[in-house]
Amino acid sequence: MRYHAPARDAVDPAVFARPPLAAWRDCAVLLEGAEWPSIRQLNDLLPATSSHRFVAQTPALLADGLHYEQRIAGRGEIATREGNWHDLLNALVWLRHPAIKQALNRRQMAEIGRMGPKLRSRAQYAMTHFDEAGVLVLLRDPALLALWDAHDWHGLFWRQRQAWRDGAIELDVFGHALLEHALSPDKLLVGKALVFLARGDADIRQLRAACAQAIGTGRVLDDPLQLRPLPLSGIPGWRAESDAEAFHHGAPCYQPRRADRRYPAAQQLD
Repeated sequence: MRYHAPARDAVDPAVFARPPLAAWRDCAVLLEGAEWPSIRQLNDLLPATSSHRFVAQTPALLADGLHYEQRIAGRGEIATREGNWHDLLNALVWLRHPAIKQALNRRQMAEIGRMGPKLRSRAQYAMTHFDEAGVLVLLRDPALLALWDAHDWHGLFWRQRQAWRDGAIELDVFGHALLEHALSPDKLLVGKALVFLARGDADIRQLRAACAQAIGTGRVLDDPLQLRPLPLSGIPGWRAESDAEAFHHGAPCYQPRRADRRYPAAQQLD
């Protein structure tokens, strides 16, 4: 069933104080204000050196017949529907993660050149899944991967819940559709994760740079099955229900691993 975000004035203000939207409090005026931000307001937030800008998605714009990605690559225009949660959150991700967004666009353009604008490759599906629901994960304890590989959600989120609190595993939500779903407090969120194994004092800034590089060089996102499902609602502090052990035995967001499912090794973050 297609998701329909709540009207702007119907959003429960409490969702902006909880993960993942709590990480976007620097955008509170744009997200929580009474009025929708305009395209001009969004463009005013771009750095002066930016080669991209947001443009209103109108029938006149779409009449050019170009693919969404072609418009970005050729004219630097990011088509954006005004008064729309999905596109507003996409714009905010562009503002925070321009290098990752540009890497995705370059890869998409390479696939469009290979497949044509009407067909889609496995790599394009993978990139779209990540663009919509992606999560960047910084992992300092490789032992947690065994639990994740096995879909041992009780182990990953309950027995090892301290790992989520002490920095053994950190994440950065990238997908704008995932952020849109977070507007509805009843939604159990599941992300599509790229995992980077860190040594030393690596931080989220380095994680973002490594992700952009890995996407740009084609080391990741060749197939949707390379993405690891990550039930975000199980993370301590994300939902009140996850404070009870019973949640981790049967929450609908927890799916068993298929017998033939295998995940790639985590990327190394030096």
